[in-house]
Amino acid sequence: MPVSFLRRLSTAAILLATVSTVQIGSAGPAQADGLVGAYLAGRSATQDSDFAAAAQYFTRALVRDPANPNLMESLVYTQLALGNLKAAVPVAQRMQDSGLRSQVANIVAAAHAGETGDFAALLDRDLENEQISPLVDGLLTAWAHMGQGAAKKALETFDEVAKQQELRFFALYHKALALASVGDFEGAERLFSDNGGQLGRSSRRAAIARVEVLSQLGRTDDALQVLTESFGSDLDPSLTRMSEALAAGEALSFTIAPSPREGLAEVFFVLASALQNEAADDYVLLYARSATALRPDHVDALLLSAELLDKLGRYELAIAVYKQVPRESADYHAAELGRAEALRRAAKPGAAAEVLEQLIRDVPDSVIGHMDLGDLMRQEENYAAAVAAYDKALSLAGEDAGNRWFLLYARGICHERLKDWDKAEADFRAALELNPDQAQVLNYLGYSLVERHEKLDEALDMIERAVTARPDSGYIVDSLGWVLYRLGRYGEAVGHMERAVELMPVDPVVNDHLGDVYWAVGRHLEAEFQWKRALSFIPEDETDGEADPDRIRRKLDVGLDLVLEEEGAEPLKVANDG
Repeated sequence: MPVSFLRRLSTAAILLATVSTVQIGSAGPAQADGLVGAYLAGRSATQDSDFAAAAQYFTRALVRDPANPNLMESLVYTQLALGNLKAAVPVAQRMQDSGLRSQVANIVAAAHAGETGDFAALLDRDLENEQISPLVDGLLTAWAHMGQGAAKKALETFDEVAKQQELRFFALYHKALALASVGDFEGAERLFSDNGGQLGRSSRRAAIARVEVLSQLGRTDDALQVLTESFGSDLDPSLTRMSEALAAGEALSFTIAPSPREGLAEVFFVLASALQNEAADDYVLLYARSATALRPDHVDALLLSAELLDKLGRYELAIAVYKQVPRESADYHAAELGRAEALRRAAKPGAAAEVLEQLIRDVPDSVIGHMDLGDLMRQEENYAAAVAAYDKALSLAGEDAGNRWFLLYARGICHERLKDWDKAEADFRAALELNPDQAQVLNYLGYSLVERHEKLDEALDMIERAVTARPDSGYIVDSLGWVLYRLGRYGEAVGHMERAVELMPVDPVVNDHLGDVYWAVGRHLEAEFQWKRALSFIPEDETDGEADPDRIRRKLDVGLDLVLEEEGAEPLKVANDG
């Protein structure tokens, strides 16, 4: 079995999903050498989240052993993770017909029934053997009743699910959606407004649903108030479009779940959202993919699927999903930003830049578009282009923008790399004026001052503040040890440098620094050991890293004192504290 779902869920996720234990009859997949190879390759691909390769291997194995439950479930899982619901259906149906209990097969069968509008099949499920979870099954049943026109029975089913306290909010939210889907906007608003409006604040989509319901009731002012209370004044493009339409006196359509099929899609999306950051990403992906199978225009589910695929390292799949968001969607901007990031992670910086540059042409005043382009250029070490992008972002961002400190910090890094220290220092200090205790800025400016042998006392104060804020950051702890070394306080530096190596044991720079500190306190054998470690961690093809392998080799040959003399640097102070 590719995923041990129950073991991979946290307590909170189990509360939400109540995963049924998969009971399958075969203990192993193989009776033939070719089958073993395909199965093992499929498992390896699954562990790497390479769903396309895994599906090919499991298909090949299943041809040789068509009744094997492990292979069947593995193939169903990988096909659904790929978004190929139709390809997963026949095998899932075969599992159910054979009496095999598998949650992923049950998810596929239920999603297929909803996709085809077979509400009777959803109601006829044998929940003893075809259970997904009490919450999902209850909500799917209620929406299936809505699909058959039995609204009263559907509302009773929502109420039955709501009797379980931990499921109450989910059930009431879907009941409100169901009421709105048949035009009972007053009934929906009563549920949304109950208990001080908690239900309408339970999620982004719940808030949007309530705004749409209020708009349908003609309560435009109340809709605008809920929009502001839920999201503040800094609205994203989608919410801005809603706000502008309301302000213009337009009635918003009810879009969250206007039909039973879309209600079913919302069931899977709500579970995916609830389980995000609580369960394994590949497990959450199954629900998100089911939502998009039922409703291909479910932009939130598309964005969530793409985000999960990106986190799983399946960048090409993520890119393909981001491209499914239509240009006319208010969330197209967010999708293109996500696509650019996935392209960057896929080692396609040129394509990522093209996406961002086109986005900027479409939306010239996009602060985040210019910022992301600056980040990409900085990561590609095109610092001049990065500065230009950050300049534009800063010119568009308000003086009180929450990300202004980061823009200044990032531009400062680029100025420093371009050897324009005056501009770099000015940006770092401006960033600290906005965010005085920001550990990254304190560390970068403090470390830079140390390397320049400037204002060492101030640098020490900055780095000590950074360590207080981020005591488990190896880079920052290394900076503290290094500034103490630069100040000639070698004995004090030792403990911090050793801690930095504990936090970052294979970082060549930190190991090199520890070697220098050991040498400074007379621990020459330990220094040489650390320098050798540092050398072993420098990639052979690296030519411009901060750790200089030639310099380290020279220290191993003649010692740090002579290297400093050759460089014209100040000699080590006499150690009296080590």
